[in-house]
Amino acid sequence: MRFPALTVLAALLIGVVPAAAADQALPLAAHRALYQLTLEQSRGAEVVGATGTMAFEILDACDGWATHQRLEMTVSNRDGQDIEMLSDYTTWESKDGLSMRFRMRQTTESAVTSEVAGDATLERQGGPGEVHYRLPEPGTKMLSPGTLFPMAHTEAILAAARAGRKFIALPLFDGTGEKGGQDSSVTITGWGGPKAGKWPELSGLSSGRVHVAFFDRDASSQLPDYEVSMRYWDNGVADDLSMDFGDFVMKGTLSKLAMLQPGC
Repeated sequence: MRFPALTVLAALLIGVVPAAAADQALPLAAHRALYQLTLEQSRGAEVVGATGTMAFEILDACDGWATHQRLEMTVSNRDGQDIEMLSDYTTWESKDGLSMRFRMRQTTESAVTSEVAGDATLERQGGPGEVHYRLPEPGTKMLSPGTLFPMAHTEAILAAARAGRKFIALPLFDGTGEKGGQDSSVTITGWGGPKAGKWPELSGLSSGRVHVAFFDRDASSQLPDYEVSMRYWDNGVADDLSMDFGDFVMKGTLSKLAMLQPGC
């Protein structure tokens, strides 16, 4: 089982954003969030229960964004076994969107099942680039023109929402796997003005529903490798998650939120 990173979705708009939309753009918000995970749907007989948490932190580190995501789940199978799974993911991404560092470590029952680390650069915004892996073994992979890193990917989704776009397709590299870049298909619905809610920090912001499907370029299947949907606010904070791992779907509910000051 693969735990792709939910970089909320810290996963450049292809096309031109109207000037009015760009003028109204909010900067991404540094924040710390905790999500409670519960089983929403099981598609087979193997998984009968699942619970967990996901902690997400994004820090404004002056010239870049530093993120940390820790996803913990306990999955119960039909034989009565409880299997503990952990995904720990960290990145640093420059604010110009041209470079990033990444590290991803996944364990099942304390045994390491996957570990990926390295750095990536783009020649220019909208241009090609390359990834230099240190783990699981040294190597280099090329990135196609237009590839976005996670924070730039999030900014592109929000820019599209403000511009009234309903669908965009974006190439992405997030450092969660060793195969290089992947493709993402994004659908945006119900984007609208402020709504009263549980979190006063968010109640004055526009928000909408965003669904992202991630596709492995090397796979023969046309089905997505992973899907996630959420309510996105205009500053990049997310709630009401639905994470589709294929055999089962997890619901994520925001239980704690703290807005953080810039580091500069």
